[in-house]
Amino acid sequence: MPEHFPLLVPGASPAPTPTEVDAPWDGSVIATIDTAGRDAVEIALARAHALYRDRDAWLPETTRIEILERTAELMRGRREELALEAAREGGKPLADSYVEVDRALDGVRGCVDLLRTRAGRMVPMGINAASQGRLAFTRHEPIGVVLAFSAFNHPVNLIVHQVCPAVAAGCPFIVKPAEATPLSCMRVVQILHEAGLPEAWGQALLTTDLDVAGALVRDPRVAFFSFIGSGQVGWMLRSQLAPGARCALEHGGAAPVVVAADADLDDATTLLAKGGFYHAGQVCVSVQRIFADRSVARDLAERLAAAGRVLRVGDPTDPQTEVGPLIRPTEVQRVHGWVRGAAGAGAEVLCGGDPLTERCYAPTVLFDPPPDVEVSTLEVFGPVVCVYPVDTLDVAVERSNSLPYAFQAAVFTRDIDTALRVSGRLDAAAVMVNDHTAFRVDWMPFAGLRESGFGTGGIPYTLDDMQVEKLVVIRSPEL
Repeated sequence: MPEHFPLLVPGASPAPTPTEVDAPWDGSVIATIDTAGRDAVEIALARAHALYRDRDAWLPETTRIEILERTAELMRGRREELALEAAREGGKPLADSYVEVDRALDGVRGCVDLLRTRAGRMVPMGINAASQGRLAFTRHEPIGVVLAFSAFNHPVNLIVHQVCPAVAAGCPFIVKPAEATPLSCMRVVQILHEAGLPEAWGQALLTTDLDVAGALVRDPRVAFFSFIGSGQVGWMLRSQLAPGARCALEHGGAAPVVVAADADLDDATTLLAKGGFYHAGQVCVSVQRIFADRSVARDLAERLAAAGRVLRVGDPTDPQTEVGPLIRPTEVQRVHGWVRGAAGAGAEVLCGGDPLTERCYAPTVLFDPPPDVEVSTLEVFGPVVCVYPVDTLDVAVERSNSLPYAFQAAVFTRDIDTALRVSGRLDAAAVMVNDHTAFRVDWMPFAGLRESGFGTGGIPYTLDDMQVEKLVVIRSPEL
């Protein structure tokens, strides 16, 4: 019988009918989970806000450190369970899910490290007549209630990125995971409770419908809103925030790669295949558009196609699987429609190009799709890589910058001047030199620009967003 997950809102009653969570691999029901209506949402908000307003109840830093250290210990002991559950509910292959859990563990430890080293700053005083006899310094305080809406594609690590900085900052949080992958979120929040976080300080829920979710976002008791998901939804929700609420939005892109004529194609092929087909391309900075010098474009595309053909597509819980299913059968249909549209408009399909099942799509390489088809203009979010031959680096950069998205990009070259020229001209928050666009470690800034997002992700930067820097000025005749 599928496991049941309760609503993690103390004192609230769930809606009458729980939600079923299906495995993307075969559609089987792997769990049921309670959902929250308006009454439960009101209880969650009222309790979180009351905790924040009671400064005597704030969790001291020593307590927060102890909770996070214990959380890391518990997660380490349940590494296999967390990885398997993430693979089952999200479809990411088990080998990659282990990597995700290890990253999440490192993220929890990173929060502890920040608390141990984070400090305010001195503000100069006594340097003119007006500032004589004064001492000024800053200290960090929690911003208030944190609300987080998460995405399905990294169900453990994204939750850690959104809620563990809230714990470190001293903020009560309410998190709503993706409907497709809520189980990992519930496990992480339950582990935080087990580690000592009072239940009311960390609440987790799915809502019964979009109206209830919108009511959460619009509530003036929300001080910081963290959103990971589609741009259409993220920008709409940002427009509904109460005055004064901060937010960070992480959307997608259509990550460009520039490959110069002198690039090491052996090295590039391995990295670009991983960056394009990892998690079946369901990554916001997945390799999608490769603009390669015409002298090497066909060779690179054929190499990528050869790499794609031998990838093992299948059950994500099988340790041998390299590419799993898409999150829903409708996504397979959408991706196939885009690929067929590109092929019909003149793109050459070098490998893949068809569904393997109703839930899995073959790793696909397209050569020279027209610039106006979906795979060239929109985020595919599927296992599809496009290679475009170009005549100059300037053309490659121009075409890379032609879309309203700007997130992470890459350039492959053996020449330092080429690397510097291209990286300086690409519209991107981060440019990888001789690496794929999906590279990330969790302490680096991770920011979508333009339509790709707002604010900066990465655990240190999220912690900054979840706190205010309060200035204290002391006037004394002894100064």
